[in-house]
Amino acid sequence: MHELVGALRSYAWGSRTVLAQLCGRPVPSAHPEAELWFGAHPADPARVRIDGHTESLLELVAADPQRQLGAVAPEFGGRLPFLLKILAAEEPLSLQAHPSADQARAGFERENLQRVPLDSPMRNYRDDSHKPELVVALNRFEALAGFRDPHRTVALLTALAVPELKQYTELLAAQPDSSGLRTVFTTWITLPQAILDTLLPKVLDGCVSYLAASCEEFVSEVRTVLELAEAYPGDAGVLAALLINRITLEPGQGLFLAAGNLHAYLNGVGVEIMANSDNVLRGGLTPKHVDVPELLRVLDFEPLALPIVTPEPVDEHSFRYRTPAPEFALRRFELADGADPTPIPRTGPGIMLCTAGTVRMLQGGDSLLIPQGGAAWISAADTDIRAQAVDGAAQLFCACVGGE
Repeated sequence: MHELVGALRSYAWGSRTVLAQLCGRPVPSAHPEAELWFGAHPADPARVRIDGHTESLLELVAADPQRQLGAVAPEFGGRLPFLLKILAAEEPLSLQAHPSADQARAGFERENLQRVPLDSPMRNYRDDSHKPELVVALNRFEALAGFRDPHRTVALLTALAVPELKQYTELLAAQPDSSGLRTVFTTWITLPQAILDTLLPKVLDGCVSYLAASCEEFVSEVRTVLELAEAYPGDAGVLAALLINRITLEPGQGLFLAAGNLHAYLNGVGVEIMANSDNVLRGGLTPKHVDVPELLRVLDFEPLALPIVTPEPVDEHSFRYRTPAPEFALRRFELADGADPTPIPRTGPGIMLCTAGTVRMLQGGDSLLIPQGGAAWISAADTDIRAQAVDGAAQLFCACVGGE
């Protein structure tokens, strides 16, 4: 086991305080800090500290996949199949979805044949993998995720009492299914800017009137539309937000998103684990590259019940987050001060991430301290791993390969 140094990613929607405070660095940071990557993705691999020097985790795994990954190495082509992150969203992320495995392979090959550089801002597919993902809230976490039940959306659009929305409300009421959602979403996301500039102000006026009337049923949905319109004026993604589930996660709750689910994280801090991919199809709410036709090709328009993952108690100090993804599994440990070392079960290699307090990792006679915001790499060859809180309670996440 070795210390793992995360790769810091700076995006405009990030925070100048959260990740710096978490990792014990000066606040505010020079730039908005959005994500801390702990993984072996070619775009920004973490680094393993070994005998006083650091080495790329990507290179470490590639040099000896059998030792580092163990029995799962052949299944995943000798690559670490998951990517672990801490995500800090101070402003909304883009309206986006991720491709299926087949869509990712086809898209990656297509853009390679078109000779689109891997680091081009116009690139949609940066690798050939799908990207199921799970985010677990560290504080109150707000998000849009999956198309809402059309009957509920009809009720929302009706409550706004905007005459210009009547034709879309009637269309969805007549066809309250994935086909109706596809028609309305596709129409809205492709509206000519001149029409959008006329429609959006009417919708926003309806939102303001709804809140002024002290209506309660759709308050969070309506406020979100107004907030998005302020951040991204004239953006079709503001209209699209009317069709998507508005979700609030309390600390410890998770949100799982399979391929094709439209979503946008709005605000909050979370631990995120996903297949080892950086493929994102964006439809709006961002200054980054937007490719609406490609987004429409990958979207799943089936209405989605709230995709909240409730942690499943394993014992008095550990919780499992179940998902169908074979690439990853995530467990959370709440380590009490003064308690005996806790065994850390896992499948194959693991990444241990400390999100509160300080943790001592133990293996035989060796030990490794992980401070808050720090992580450790555990190869498949490392056995009998245990964890213990140091000088107070601690929180530890264990990321490993799925199927535990």
